[in-house]
Amino acid sequence: MPFPLPNASTDLSGQVALVTGASSGLGYRFAKVLASQGAKVAIAARRIDKLEALAAEIRAAGGVALPIEMDATDADQLVAAVAKAEAELGLVTILINNAGIPDAQRAHKMSLELIDRVLDINVRAPFVLACEVARRLIAAEKPGRIVNIASVAAFSYAGGGAALYSVSKAAVARSAEVLGVEWSRFGINVNAIAPGYFDTNNTEALRADQDRNAAILARIPAGRWGRPEDIGGAAVFLASSAADYVQGITLPVDGGWLAR
Repeated sequence: MPFPLPNASTDLSGQVALVTGASSGLGYRFAKVLASQGAKVAIAARRIDKLEALAAEIRAAGGVALPIEMDATDADQLVAAVAKAEAELGLVTILINNAGIPDAQRAHKMSLELIDRVLDINVRAPFVLACEVARRLIAAEKPGRIVNIASVAAFSYAGGGAALYSVSKAAVARSAEVLGVEWSRFGINVNAIAPGYFDTNNTEALRADQDRNAAILARIPAGRWGRPEDIGGAAVFLASSAADYVQGITLPVDGGWLAR
């Protein structure tokens, strides 16, 4: 059967996207980029003031945005966020599982409370959200896209702290694989993005340390830190019809870090 070329539409008109961790950094960028392509965007995080500011920017550009205050450690709030997005914008057809925290401590020095917090936010929350979104899509017999934000740390770890972060992001990448297999027959694509070292609030301390900054830059073939504008296209691709037959992958956006 003939098909249109190049079959690469990134038009997200009619789609409803939920972006977690949208109050800053990469999540902020994901929300703006998806909205620019026509998606109605529900933006979720703890800092409602930051979300309101982002929503104002999106609306000023002609988009639709719904701020949702959400604590990723609270499972009830995760489910409620999906329900609120659906009630006010329509069925969530795109989920960007972006919320996450670094641990930045050596494993044997971590408190039990910190271990639980990292696993709750980085592993449990995206899994719960993916299941809630998929459950509603399956019931409605609608296709959807789920994009987990992993990290190059899932595949590359040089020591020096953040061991649990590495483990948690490996779980996020693996979740994309297994959930993609499980839900593919329902038309739900689940994939992941593995950002490298990006210039965000979470990496401010690394960039401020001259020795560590130099070591990181020496390892990146592109010779620079990633910028938020470097990653939006990957999210749009995986959220769009251009990725209809892409299932269970983790796409590195890292300036060549993992290829080295």
